[in-house]
This record gives sequence, C-alpha cells and structure tokens, in this order.
Amino acid sequence: MRALQFDRTGSLEYLKFVELPAPVLYPGQVLVRVAAAGINPSDVKNVLGRFAYTRLPRVPGRDFAGEIVAGPSSRIGQCVFGSGKELGFTVDGSHAGLVLVAEDGVVALPEVLSAAQAASLGVPYVTAWDGLQRAGAEAGTRVLIIGGGAVGRAALALAQWRGAETVIAVRRTEQAEELAAAGHKVVLLAAETLSGALPSGIGVPADVVFDTTGAWTADCIEALAAFGRLVIIAAPSSGKVELPTLSLYRRGGSLIGVNSLLYDTRSCARVLERLAQGFVSGELAMPCHPVEWAAADGVAAYRALERGGSQKIVLTGFAS
Repeated sequence: MRALQFDRTGSLEYLKFVELPAPVLYPGQVLVRVAAAGINPSDVKNVLGRFAYTRLPRVPGRDFAGEIVAGPSSRIGQCVFGSGKELGFTVDGSHAGLVLVAEDGVVALPEVLSAAQAASLGVPYVTAWDGLQRAGAEAGTRVLIIGGGAVGRAALALAQWRGAETVIAVRRTEQAEELAAAGHKVVLLAAETLSGALPSGIGVPADVVFDTTGAWTADCIEALAAFGRLVIIAAPSSGKVELPTLSLYRRGGSLIGVNSLLYDTRSCARVLERLAQGFVSGELAMPCHPVEWAAADGVAAYRALERGGSQKIVLTGFAS
C-alpha cells in the first residue's frame, strides 16, 4: 500500500511517500481502505518530534473515512469514519491506503457526508465537543470563540446546535466577512487591540470563552462573565503563559484544558456517532468541504499546514 511514513523526527524532511506491506488484521479489528484522511496540526508536530511516546517508524494521521475491506463478514463493505489518539502515534495511522482500527472504533458514514467531509471531522469536532460539554455550553449560554480555524468553526456549529448564543472573533478580514455573510456575529481582532476589542465587540461578558489559538488566553479572561469558563486547547511554543489570576478568581472563573489525544478510537466513535445523528437530522450545520490534496503530494500538504492557514486539508487518492 502507499503511505506517508517517518522513521526519524525533527523535520518534515523525514516524512516520505513510500510503499508498505498491508497491515495484518487481528481479532477485534477492522481493516479500512482509506478514501480520505484529514491532516491536523498534531500530525505535523508528531513528525517534528513533539510527542515522546511516538513509536518509530510510523505512519501518521488520526482522522479517516473509507470502506471496511476485512473483519467480521457483517461489516465488510460498510463505509465508515473515525479518529483516535493511538492512530499515528503508537500504531500506524490513516495517511495510508489501509488503516487498522478497533471494530467499535468506527462509525457508519451517513449519506449526507462525503468521505472528505467525514475525514475532516475527527480531531476538530471531538476537541470542540469536549470543550463545550465540559464548559456547560447550553441553551441561554453566551459563548465567545477565539479563532476561525477548524476547531473554531466546529465549536461555532456545535455551540449553536446546543442552543447557545455565539460570537466568533477572528484575525483575518476575509474570514470575518465570510462568517458575517453566513449570519454569524463576528468580532475582527488585531493583536495590539485584543484586550479592548473583546469586551466592546461582544457587547456583554461571555459565560464560556473558547480560545483555539493559545495566543490570547490571558486577554480572554477579561471577556468572562461571573463564574465564566475559559476553554484552552493550545499554548505558546514555550508552553507557558502569564495569567491575570486576580481577575480570574474575582470572577469566580474556571480554566478547562482540552486535549483530544486523551481519547482513543472507541471514545471518539461515541462522539462522532452523535454528530452523525445531528448531520442526518439537519439540526447540526453541515461542515464545509475541506481542501483536497492528492496523497502523493502529502508532504507538500504537511508543509502547507506548517506554514499556517485556516483551511482544513484532507488527503485522497492513496489507492490510485
């Protein structure tokens, strides 16, 4: 099978497009022919060596959609999708023609989603779901989302599905215009005016602030209402940030850290199954169609993600 693989870490130079043997199926697993596989920032960081527990050599990739080609006879031919912390780290991941997954770690692919759309969901939507769930975002809650990338847009859709009132704050003018045209309340931010722009732009303090960037966490505290919850999913490269703890505790505020790498394929499947029901019912807004890159250009796609940008990328054509 064709796959992306790295045998050393520290540079994307070590990521290669190679030919590998097909995985060996064990009881309790299904073998999925990959139709589409999402790339996430954690995949790039994995190749760069940010995760000490990664076993080498390794095929990266956590998110996927495809068809079961081996496993229990009742499952063969079923189109599925999934995600999970083990994929790409301790076992070979989804950036390959075939991926092995626990039988109960995949979810039936609903007809309303394309394979590319389904492959774009895993990490962003599981992250957003976990953060909003633990922060108690519900009907009547005011939620401020910082950042218009994949997780920010997932959080926007999921918060609205839960009945919350939403505001999204973004840096790029084109993002702000696109989101405003779709009917969302948007705040356009500049780094040098963030602390002033947030409170004035959202009108009233937020019950939940979901910071997807890691860059403005300290400023977000100023936008919290009494007993507000600040959700964080990222940090500066140093791993540290200075927080105005006086302001936080006087608000009765809480910090909630979210890490999708705490959830295996089975845990992710339970979340993704619930999302699939929302898409089928029409209650959950459909995800945008991601940008598709050919699998043979996968290394270039990794480099594009490393350079930054808010577009979601999926790889297709491993079987070509």
